[in-house]
Amino acid sequence: MTKILPVESGDWPGFTRRAIPCPSGALSVRIGGSAEGPPILFAHSILTDGAIWARQAARLGEEGFRVVVADTRGHGASEAAPAPYSLDGLGADVVAVLDGLSIRRAHFVGVSLGAMTGLGLGIAHADRLLSLFICAARADAPAPFAAAWDDRIALALDDGTAALAAPTVDRWFGQGFASREPVLAERLTACITGTSTQGFVGCARAIQGLDYLGAVGRIRVPTALVIGTNDESLLAPMRDMAPVIHGATYAEIADGGHLPQVDQPERFDAVLTAHLAAVGR
Repeated sequence: MTKILPVESGDWPGFTRRAIPCPSGALSVRIGGSAEGPPILFAHSILTDGAIWARQAARLGEEGFRVVVADTRGHGASEAAPAPYSLDGLGADVVAVLDGLSIRRAHFVGVSLGAMTGLGLGIAHADRLLSLFICAARADAPAPFAAAWDDRIALALDDGTAALAAPTVDRWFGQGFASREPVLAERLTACITGTSTQGFVGCARAIQGLDYLGAVGRIRVPTALVIGTNDESLLAPMRDMAPVIHGATYAEIADGGHLPQVDQPERFDAVLTAHLAAVGR
């Protein structure tokens, strides 16, 4: 298999970049794999970009999938739309990417903000999905959760997204991760620092308005819910959501942080592979 590290920001062998016109402006997507294979679209967390999916994109491309890795508005190489943002709007961006690539339906894999977007797609755009793979998300924004974003927004507005890098990496993976995994920490820091302030603030405000919990029971596409066991603040919401979504599977990744595809890639890949095998290519 082509060796691409879990967070690889440069050009990927066998992948090309394309700008897709969307309601929010042009979104940058990486496209690779087989043009005739089953489509799979990856969506990333806030304060990162599509590079966090480098390993999974390379592997599935070599297995014959048509792989699309999108940078969310205001992140990576995508344009930052003016405020306000909403989760429904981020979902509309994904639909526009599918339309721009003439993809009728795709497997959707999202983590954190990307997974929240996926829940909205499952509710409102199920006809565009082959399956959902939801990692490290919740479907609502109770007051304490929403309020936590206010301090992060204020810090970014005052000092830029670089000020969020160290506390964000610690929150996602625990203190000491940067010393244990300096290369990964450096690349994640570059992702965070490279996120536009406008893009971060817009997406953070969208997360504060997250309100899908009452509707996730309407999701009828094959769905997998996945969470790292070290992602303590989201364990209960994910466990509670699993029985609400019809037929959903649920898995916990031992010792996984908020982005388990980065710190536990082998375990994450095993769960993703099992999901795709169960729902069919």
